[in-house]
Amino acid sequence: MESLRFSVDVDAPAQHVWNVMLDLDTYREWTGAFHEGSTYEGSWNEGDEIRFLGPNDDGTASGLFGTIVENRAHEFVSIRYLGDIENDVENRAGPAVGLHESYSFSETDGVTTLVVELEVPDEWADDMRGMWAEAIVTIKRLAEQA
Repeated sequence: MESLRFSVDVDAPAQHVWNVMLDLDTYREWTGAFHEGSTYEGSWNEGDEIRFLGPNDDGTASGLFGTIVENRAHEFVSIRYLGDIENDVENRAGPAVGLHESYSFSETDGVTTLVVELEVPDEWADDMRGMWAEAIVTIKRLAEQA
């Protein structure tokens, strides 16, 4: 397993960066870095289950699902993955089980530092580095243009 960390300073208040990152419409924009058509089902409320999905060519969906471990509005959200989804079927025994991902938002003088930290299986690390590097720049662009 590998731990990855990404950080970017965004010229916008933390509440706005939070909304850009987690509201469904803008979430769909920046997660195109992972898979065009990505979305989520569920909510970001603490204790809720959430599914992160991307469409397959055959009309099914694949992705990950997890539980929101902690949610402090406009400051921090943490996810613990329960498994993966392949062709609409949940797998609770795959390499994603037990992995964590978190987003931190800290604002100073109107500039928000967004930090993304995640654990990934070694075989996912190179792909995730590239995708998150693109995604975090897109989040910055979306937050600063609005």
